Amino acid sequence: MPFLLSVRNSLIRDRYLYLMLIPFILWYMIFQYKPMAGLQIAFKDYSLFKGIAESPWVGFDNFIRFFESEYFIRTLTNTALISIYGLVFGFPAPILLALLINEVKNKMFKNTVQTLTYLPHFISIVVITGIITNMLAPTNGLVNILIDKLGGEKTYFLTESEYFRTIFTSMNIWKDVGFNAIIYLAAMAGINPALYEASKMDGANRWRQMWHVTLPGILPTIIILFLIQIGAFLEVGYEAIILLYQPSTYETADVINTYVYRAGLQGGEYEIGAAAGLFNSIVGLILVVTANKLSKKFTENSLW
Repeated sequence: MPFLLSVRNSLIRDRYLYLMLIPFILWYMIFQYKPMAGLQIAFKDYSLFKGIAESPWVGFDNFIRFFESEYFIRTLTNTALISIYGLVFGFPAPILLALLINEVKNKMFKNTVQTLTYLPHFISIVVITGIITNMLAPTNGLVNILIDKLGGEKTYFLTESEYFRTIFTSMNIWKDVGFNAIIYLAAMAGINPALYEASKMDGANRWRQMWHVTLPGILPTIIILFLIQIGAFLEVGYEAIILLYQPSTYETADVINTYVYRAGLQGGEYEIGAAAGLFNSIVGLILVVTANKLSKKFTENSLW
């Protein structure tokens, strides 16, 4: 009873806040939770004409077909490698940018840099990939023009599989580094200025202040964002990959989600696509739970 009374009082006291939440709750119910009913396709011999309910159950056969397919090892390897590229190069980039911006004292210069770096985040991924495609064009692309002027040989980078991961990772860094840096700058703004004053009195220079005050101050934020990225380890932005890759780059560009797109939407094998997508999600869940436990054990910072 005390619990129910507390809930009732909370509902009455914060009724307007709860009313404002209703549209978001409905959005999640309709577009996030309701589609989960379609996960059963992964365990059925799905027929578009029979529908989900009438299609026969086949257990884990679709998963076995996916694991035994010629694409499984390739897509899993490419997904993992592209994600590792993102963790190694993409994850530290906004931290470094935020640290550098935080050290700039000229307010106008700081605001200009912030604006220029986070603007690409708001550009459509279709436009971004179009810019990259034009810049890397073999005849009139800016990159190849510069290479030609320097005496090099022009190359159509987007048809060469060995360049794809570097191009994709660089594009993602350029697109998101400024926007992600805002989170770290907000965390830095919350650091007690007295800590900087105390370190200055102890003779710490700007570098030592950054290392011993700023970084420890934003460490909880770094860990939380790292855990979130670990949870999305197998989600590598397949929309951009679909727009950039070609059959000649499948060897390094084909990932699990692009396979889901080809098998499910283009090939009509919806059950295989659903099985591959569910496998993707389960691996991500296992990774984020494991990383969260390790973080909680060694750093006392965690998502839950």
